Amino acid sequence: MSSTKPTLTPTPTLTPSKFKWIRTAAIIVVIGVAAWAGMKLLSRSNSESTNDAYVTADFTLVAPRVAGQITEVLANDNEDVKAGELLVRIDDRDFRAALMSAEAEVLGAKAAVANFDAEIARQPSLVDQARATLRADEASIGFARANAARYQNLSTAGAGTAQEQQQSSSTLAEQLAQQAHDQAALSATEQNLDVLRTQRDKAAGALEHAEAALEQAKLNLSYTEIRAPVDGKVGRRSARVGAFVTPGAPVLAIVPLADAYVIANFQESQITNMRPGESARVTVDSLPGVVIRGRIDSLAPATGVSFAPIAPDNATGNFTKVVQRVPVKITIDRGQPAASALSVGLSVEAEVTVGRGGEATAEGAERK
Repeated sequence: MSSTKPTLTPTPTLTPSKFKWIRTAAIIVVIGVAAWAGMKLLSRSNSESTNDAYVTADFTLVAPRVAGQITEVLANDNEDVKAGELLVRIDDRDFRAALMSAEAEVLGAKAAVANFDAEIARQPSLVDQARATLRADEASIGFARANAARYQNLSTAGAGTAQEQQQSSSTLAEQLAQQAHDQAALSATEQNLDVLRTQRDKAAGALEHAEAALEQAKLNLSYTEIRAPVDGKVGRRSARVGAFVTPGAPVLAIVPLADAYVIANFQESQITNMRPGESARVTVDSLPGVVIRGRIDSLAPATGVSFAPIAPDNATGNFTKVVQRVPVKITIDRGQPAASALSVGLSVEAEVTVGRGGEATAEGAERK
């Protein structure tokens, strides 16, 4: 029998050139992995992002201050308006009538004050007249007293009659009574000045009340024209011609889109290094590929769940820790065309650059 010997395959040997190439490739791979990890760590430490964010604005609900029927609506849905622009007009006939009545009340009150002023002005003349009357009474009393004494002497001497003596005494008594009457009239005239001044003050108060009512009537008339309180876009319009409106019931809303901002709800572990003034990047779902720049305006004083109608109670035996989110207000930088396309309620993704500490805080304070 013939026997066969197995064939041995020669073991490949690493030449110096192949070993050098493998070592170079390994170094390149290690450097690439290190660079990728470094970029990840660097980006993670310098920025924080969230998709739990949305666009909002401090919109104003416009409501009438008086009740009435709408006669004209000048604002259209989604229309841009300026502050002070007329939006809705309410029937003003009742308010014009009330204004005319208030004006008449003011005229009557002014006439009453003027009448008391005239009465007060003539009081010194009446006092002087009463005093002159008293002086005349004194002269008449002097003559009557002398006449009564003369007839008394004549009657005693038997040269005069008793009737003449009685008549002179009666005349003296009459003059004395007239003097007392005129003295009382003088006192009443002097005291009447104080009474007139008090009545004049009362009339002046009535005039002020009438003027206040007139001013309120003017305000009520002006309230029949509902004007835009701020610049913005009309939304949620329910005002219709012929509809009856009541005070406080909103008829439309004004949304100031130029002052829109973003509320981004970051996790509590993401806000450690966030400070007001730090830059932010906002991308909107409705504007793919567009980046809007902004800055952190402020951080909320409490987590979002703290303001929930039904706050959670963690004092339970089956407590499970849940990462909370803190609302962060991001304002939009001016001068960006894309910012004009924002609408309230749009979903956005926000990325904030963090880690600048005091520099960002100082920048934010200076911006404010």
